[in-house]
Amino acid sequence: MTAGVPDPAVPPGHAADAVDLSLLPPLAHGGHAADGPDWLPLLPVAVLAVGYLLAAVRDRRGWDHRRTVAWLAGCAVLAVALGPLAPLSDDPRGHMAQHLLLGMLAPLGLVLGAPVTLLLHVAPPPARRRVGRLLRARGLHLIAHPVTAALLSTGGLALVLLTPLYAAAERQPTLHHAVHLHYLAAGYLFAWSLAGPDPAPRRPGLAVRVGALLGASAGHAALAKYLYARAGTLPPGLTDPDAAAFRSAAQLMYYGGDVAELLLAVALFATWYHRRRSPRATRRLASRQDAVVTRTS
Repeated sequence: MTAGVPDPAVPPGHAADAVDLSLLPPLAHGGHAADGPDWLPLLPVAVLAVGYLLAAVRDRRGWDHRRTVAWLAGCAVLAVALGPLAPLSDDPRGHMAQHLLLGMLAPLGLVLGAPVTLLLHVAPPPARRRVGRLLRARGLHLIAHPVTAALLSTGGLALVLLTPLYAAAERQPTLHHAVHLHYLAAGYLFAWSLAGPDPAPRRPGLAVRVGALLGASAGHAALAKYLYARAGTLPPGLTDPDAAAFRSAAQLMYYGGDVAELLLAVALFATWYHRRRSPRATRRLASRQDAVVTRTS
């Protein structure tokens, strides 16, 4: 429309109602304005990667480079989930891919990076004592139990997909980011409770951890099958659900979850085998970690 010339497509008396859509802010998730620049979610990932590298360089004992590679791999998976996949999160398949990366694959790399152990190596004594008090807290023992962590991880996903929470998160960007944060935190807690090399007081034995992994895997698979069978009605609250897209998302959840859980099982048994193979070194390391954890004064 040329300035000063009325548009014939606009009825007389309604010119004031015509809006140039190009002047509107970019939209995200159900018509809400985007919270900020597309790169903003990547900033915390960069901080995690750079902070870890700086701490590893400061470790006078010589930090294991394999731990660094695992941590950076976890950060790379986070960057993919929050970067290239972010515009696809409105699509059920994109959302499910983000869940797999944020809640299952990225946490495993971050856990194997042993960030708490690295922090105990480089932090000053007051900070180490605060970490020790946190690790000895009863609340952490409760939520870090493998069964509790499995419920938070798989149960949290069920809560999103079986209630109107999914539809609400698509309309509210802040809630959408909160759901992603839950995926990451619950996934990290579950991986740490099963196979984490970091100190974890009162961690249960292998049988309990394997049982929790099998239970979480069964729950994840059952949820995927239920979503596939009820793709026309789940998640509730959507105005125009795409049944075909949700069936594809359920398949991605089923098979992708199997891969992630297999990797977690490999990490669990590798950690167990390493401790069985070199019990003396493991006991010395555990003694040093316990000494730090128990110093609360």
